[in-house]
Amino acid sequence: MLDKVQAIEDRYIELESQISDPAIMANMTEWQKLTKAHSKLTGIVETFREYKGVYKAMEEAKALLEDKLDDDFREMVTAELSELKESEAQLFARLQVLLLPRDPNDDKSVIIEIRGGAGGDEAALFAGDLFRMYTRYAETRGWKTEILDANPTDLGGFKEVVFVVEGDGAYSALKYESGVHRVQRVPTTESSGRIHTSTVTVAVLAEAEEVDVDINMNDLRIDTYCASGAGGQHVNKTESAVRITHLPTGVVVQCQDEKSQLKNKERAMRVLRAKIQELAQESQRAEVAETRKSQVGTGDRSERIRTYNFPQGRVTDHRIGLTLHKLDFVLNGDLEELIGALITTDQSERLKQVE
Repeated sequence: MLDKVQAIEDRYIELESQISDPAIMANMTEWQKLTKAHSKLTGIVETFREYKGVYKAMEEAKALLEDKLDDDFREMVTAELSELKESEAQLFARLQVLLLPRDPNDDKSVIIEIRGGAGGDEAALFAGDLFRMYTRYAETRGWKTEILDANPTDLGGFKEVVFVVEGDGAYSALKYESGVHRVQRVPTTESSGRIHTSTVTVAVLAEAEEVDVDINMNDLRIDTYCASGAGGQHVNKTESAVRITHLPTGVVVQCQDEKSQLKNKERAMRVLRAKIQELAQESQRAEVAETRKSQVGTGDRSERIRTYNFPQGRVTDHRIGLTLHKLDFVLNGDLEELIGALITTDQSERLKQVE
């Protein structure tokens, strides 16, 4: 493994030389390409250099212990060596994780679809809660959010809401959120105080650029219609809403959130590209599904992944058996502990497959 990391450091040094070459700097496209490649290697190279420094210090400490030392100095060197061994093991483990194959979508922005499932109005209300949870989490990460399509209810929830989260690494953090989210609480409309269980489905799609997905416009059926919901005369009389059907796959997307038919079409195409890309990648996932079945989730929106229990103030992620008694914080966008645990578990399981 260390030979592989050394080769990466050699490539890193080569890239450093290239991006400082005036001839290459004059070609902005090439320079940006090399700079991006250099940036991607920075984390692993810095960790490797730290590892080499610790390893060198270990060897020096071992050499000292072979000499005749007074008891106090020997004790000090032995203690230092113990700390260095612990650091060396941690850095080696970090290098193993950094060498794992990266998901090509990890740096991309995401399109998230939230739909109320079983539970009627209560499910729609919880869909609104999840939408606010994700937008607040995005704010803490400095990411931007934008609604692409929404079907709100009179009580303040959503039958469905589709939105984009734009920012580096959005997919790497949010990809584990796909699946069924279950809520247990007493609805405000429940007079007897009985706890109801409702469900909401979440789908997280890596946003695809036009160059990623080639869509033949002849394969599309585009329908326009009057938008529903709040909006007054404009909604009732103008066919601004757009529905696009991709005939080869049967994928249907729609958007009615904007007053402009053109903007609604552009937004619908963003969702369509993401869905077509997801379909193409599903077949690849199926090939490795058996070896990955122990990992933290397949991304299947039919998989129940998490329960939010209001009476007990807890959140339980069923894939990793993690329960947090901080429901209010989680719903307010504090997802770091949950997402961090999911990432760590996924990395651990992937390391087992490599060993």
